[in-house]
Amino acid sequence: MCSFNYRHLVFFVLAGLQACSNKKGEDSIAGFYITPQEFAVSEPALNEASGIADSKANPGYLWVEQDSGNPPSIHLLQHNGTWLKSIHLANVVNRDWEDLVLAAGPKPGVQYLYIAETGDNLLVHTDYAIYRLEEPTAAADTVKQVDKIAFFYPDGSHNAEAILVDGDTKDIYIITKVDRRSKVFKLTYPYSTTVANKAEEVGVLTYNLAVSAAISPSGKEIVVKTYDAIYSYPRKTSETIMQTLAKEPVSLPYTQEPQGEAIVFSNNDSGYYTLSEKALASSVKLYFYKRK
Repeated sequence: MCSFNYRHLVFFVLAGLQACSNKKGEDSIAGFYITPQEFAVSEPALNEASGIADSKANPGYLWVEQDSGNPPSIHLLQHNGTWLKSIHLANVVNRDWEDLVLAAGPKPGVQYLYIAETGDNLLVHTDYAIYRLEEPTAAADTVKQVDKIAFFYPDGSHNAEAILVDGDTKDIYIITKVDRRSKVFKLTYPYSTTVANKAEEVGVLTYNLAVSAAISPSGKEIVVKTYDAIYSYPRKTSETIMQTLAKEPVSLPYTQEPQGEAIVFSNNDSGYYTLSEKALASSVKLYFYKRK
């Protein structure tokens, strides 16, 4: 007997609504243009992107991370797809990096990159981590100071590919991928960088296969990306991230990618970028969906 999958039902209903909207000649959905700007990624080695963040220290560039099998490095990619350089992270392992966030951290006024060492396709690990570092400038070649926020789940192993960091509280939210419905766990600030932290389960989404997530610069919108859809949640000033994720989402425009696992809002909040692994495609493309 076939099992009921709410996520696929939502996707097909929203896809049908989008098709009807397009037939009426509309060029946008939920305030974003349907057709994205498209840029070819110039560096062939950037073929397994799993997370992106719009740089504040290097305006006009995105930070890109790649998942397992790649060096422990972060990469600067111009908004037009042109690769600039890679920066090595010292004394860090890339077991399976799966998302990337730029947000506030322990030092006031300093931006930090948070790297999600949370992938676990075979569900064999008992420990996971978030790596945190002060955002470097393009002049850097190596970052030597990287904090490791180790953690474990109270209910065993999980494969997670999406994280969010609350810029106000600095709490970290981890969203699992392959549970029947994606679970949401929380690391409450201040978390330890010397002993393993216990992640607290705080909620569940109405779908699964979450592969990336992002908060808009204003903090008024959260998006969660799956392989075939982008879900948007409006957020009120007083709401926690989980209170926002408990709402019914709205579907945003998305051009199907070979294996799209990364999303971020632009720092000026003019739209959002997506980036995919190459998979079976002939090349990698960076997409930008502009606000109307």
